[in-house]
Amino acid sequence: MSVGMIDTSRIEAMVAQLKAAAARATPGGANPVGEGALQAKPATGAVDFQSALKSSLDQVNEVQLQSKKLADRFEMGDPSVSLSDAMISLQKSSIAFQQTVQVRNKLVSAYQEIMNMGI
Repeated sequence: MSVGMIDTSRIEAMVAQLKAAAARATPGGANPVGEGALQAKPATGAVDFQSALKSSLDQVNEVQLQSKKLADRFEMGDPSVSLSDAMISLQKSSIAFQQTVQVRNKLVSAYQEIMNMGI
């Protein structure tokens, strides 16, 4: 469903991904992000948007570091690392980075749209 130029299904999918990342970031795996998560002051134990975003960025960084290490091992001639493993790892890190850039672009676009709204 689209509202104006905003595709709400993609936004809902992104929110679901952020909630899943937040659940992975919290001890015990509980999902503290619920219907009341948009309050100005988060409840005790609730994960705010900033920490969910940081967790996602940390995960992308970790994927990139792991793929770089795997590629370096392949380049150094490690027989336990195949070319296909190194290439797949590099592609995964590339896709994760592209997804992060797209999320950033959507956030900037949403911010600009909100700032241009009349009161």
